[in-house]
Amino acid sequence: MRKNFGVQTWLYPMPVLIIGTWNEDGSPNAMNAAWGGIHDTNQIGVCIDPGHRTAENLKAKKAFTVSVGDAAHVTECDFVGIVSGNKAADKLAKAGFHIHKSEFVDAPVIDELPMTLECRLLSYDTLTGCAVGEIINVSADERILNSDGKIDPAKFEPITFDPVNHEYRKLGEVVGSAFKVGKKLL
Repeated sequence: MRKNFGVQTWLYPMPVLIIGTWNEDGSPNAMNAAWGGIHDTNQIGVCIDPGHRTAENLKAKKAFTVSVGDAAHVTECDFVGIVSGNKAADKLAKAGFHIHKSEFVDAPVIDELPMTLECRLLSYDTLTGCAVGEIINVSADERILNSDGKIDPAKFEPITFDPVNHEYRKLGEVVGSAFKVGKKLL
């Protein structure tokens, strides 16, 4: 038996995406965007309300970064989502985040968040708030890499947003090998 909930914006998992841009005065800005994900090959899509400072910033610079929230920084990631860049210009500093300029796009990289997608803006729809970016580079802090030099989710501990219960959750254990476990049914 199933229970119907009607129209909801629920999906699991929903990554916690921290969007980084430069403000008009050159200071860094970041916001928590719960709605986003891979849009197409080498592209990411994120929903950013036109009223957010981030929307104006990415349209002006044509670039942004997308850092994935992790368990070690859940408080800071939530903070940059609940505090408006229109009202608190120094919210990154208040969160304790440090930044450096991306080598690949005109946008800031948050040092504390261990994985970042560096993106060139392809489009922004002011009606829907949908921004699409071309992924120019993905960078990861060496502290989350395994012995083969690949990202290790157990070291990374990325978090997801639970839209039903309004909680952040860590990703869990491995349950199968992609493109292999299904071969049992061939």
